[in-house]
Amino acid sequence: MAFSATGSALRALKSEGRITTPENKIFVNAQAITVEQAAPQVTSKTEAAVVIVTGASRGIGKAISLALGKAGCKVLVNYARSSKEAEEVCKEIEACGGQALSFGGDVSKEADVEAMIKTAVDAWGTVDVLINNAGITRDGLLMRMTTKQWQEVIDLNLTGVYLCTQAAAKIMMKKKKGKIINIASVVGLVGNFGQANYSAAKAGVIGLTKTVAKEYASRNINVNAVAPGFIASDMTAKLGDDIEKKILGQVPLGRYGQPEEVAGLVEFLAINPAANYMTGQVLTIDGGMVM
Repeated sequence: MAFSATGSALRALKSEGRITTPENKIFVNAQAITVEQAAPQVTSKTEAAVVIVTGASRGIGKAISLALGKAGCKVLVNYARSSKEAEEVCKEIEACGGQALSFGGDVSKEADVEAMIKTAVDAWGTVDVLINNAGITRDGLLMRMTTKQWQEVIDLNLTGVYLCTQAAAKIMMKKKKGKIINIASVVGLVGNFGQANYSAAKAGVIGLTKTVAKEYASRNINVNAVAPGFIASDMTAKLGDDIEKKILGQVPLGRYGQPEEVAGLVEFLAINPAANYMTGQVLTIDGGMVM
C-alpha cells in the first residue's frame, strides 16, 4: 500500500513522525523515499532469564530445560514424581555453568502452582519465561473411556496450563514483559484415534494460547504454542516394527522427531529477540504430518 503526500503536508507529517507504511516508504510522484523509523532495541539474547519448565524431568521437558540452561537461563525444573531425574537435569545444567533448582508439584493443583512460582521468585526475583510442558495420556476409545481417564488428562494437560499461565502472568504483567510457550500437539489440530481426552485437552491449549495472547499483548507478553508430532521417547523405543512402520508412514520425513529439535524451537521462542514480534501462533514440528 502506498502513501502519497505533497509539499507542506508531507513536511508536516514527517516532522510529527506520523508517516508509516508497511514498507516504511513514502511514494511521492511515483518515486520512493526511504524513511528511517525507530525500531525496538534488539540485544543478542535475554540476559539470565528466569525460566519455569513444567514436566521437565524427562523427554521434551528435559531437553527444553537443558537447552535453556546451557543458553544461560536460570531454570526451575518442575516434576511430579521423578525427583531423581529432575535432580540429574539440574546437575547437568549446573555442570555447564548454569543455575537450576528442582520443584516437585502437581500443576493441576492451584496450591502447588502458587508454591512453584513463589520458589522461583524467592530464588531469582522474577519469572521471565514459562514453558507449559507437563502432560499425561490415558488412551482409550471414547466408548470405553472412563470419566476418570477423561478428567485426569483434562486436569493436568489443560487446567494445569491455565493455572500456571494465570500465576506467572501476574508477575509478567507488573514488569510488562514475558514469554509463555505452551507445548500442544498435532493431535490438538487433527485428532487421533483413542485420544479423545488428549486431543480435547491439546485443542483447548491451542485455543487458550490464542486468547491469552490477545489479552496480554498490550502488556508485552508473548504467548505461543508448539505442536509436536511423533517425537522419539521411551515409549516409541518399545514399539514393534509393524507399529513403527505404520506410524512413520504418516510422516513425510519418514522419522521420529527428537526432543532436542523441539527444544531448539522453544528456545527460539523463549529467548531469541527475533521471536519478539510473534504471538498467538501455533508452530507445528512434525516432519510434515500437518500441512
